[in-house]
Amino acid sequence: MRIRIVDAFTDRPFAGNPAGVLLLDGGAFPEDDWLQRVAAEVNLSETAFAHPLPDGAEADWALRWFTPACEVAMCGHATLATAHVLHTTGAVSGTVRFATLSGVLSAAPGEAGGITLDFPTAPISPVEIPEGTADLLGAPLLGAYDTGPNVGDLLVEVADERTVRALSPDLAGLARLDQHGVIVTAAAEDPDSGYDFVSRFFGPAVGIDEDPVTGSAHTALAPFWARRLGRQELTGLQASARSGLVRASLRGDRTLLTGSAVTVVDGELLV
Repeated sequence: MRIRIVDAFTDRPFAGNPAGVLLLDGGAFPEDDWLQRVAAEVNLSETAFAHPLPDGAEADWALRWFTPACEVAMCGHATLATAHVLHTTGAVSGTVRFATLSGVLSAAPGEAGGITLDFPTAPISPVEIPEGTADLLGAPLLGAYDTGPNVGDLLVEVADERTVRALSPDLAGLARLDQHGVIVTAAAEDPDSGYDFVSRFFGPAVGIDEDPVTGSAHTALAPFWARRLGRQELTGLQASARSGLVRASLRGDRTLLTGSAVTVVDGELLV
């Protein structure tokens, strides 16, 4: 069985967010325990498993995502990575539809090797800042927002880009919060930087201390910043050590996420 490691939301190796991708034979997934063991062995923020669906189904491929610790309801970068593998191996051409825990998601190839994902927009709503969160992150918080069931993260705003970049949170403390993960964001300092906002994502509760580039988070970041900036077309920079750009286009209850991907490992799973 082939296993590939793909760097997503980047056009060069060793940047963006790496994901494991396994294209499975047959019409069903293996046992959940096996999927989780493989994801733990791969030990990336997400490993994607996909198998083809029969003609006439609501989608072309079934797709699931696992962190080293658990299955998640939605993942952007591993979906981008899976679509990239399907296209570069010739398994599909044109738009591919995935049946997932978050409904049918599609991925369409575009110009210059980019791929556009069609995801549900997160229904963000303001909430009280959970007690202790600012201390755990090490920065004052301007506000907090719930991101709905598909994303399931706490979105918090801080004062500026420098604060986002300088964060060194208490990861053990964040793991104890009743949150899937925490998205931290601020507006871009330089209007000519090529991006509109910055973010970082911390998910120690699901086995991801810091995710390099989180596509699903941008389904919440896009509506958040669209309201602030008065534009539907936005670019986010996730300011992790690996870094990556996500181009987001808000379309009401859908958000289009565009990025590139690069395959860096193509090998064989022996078990």
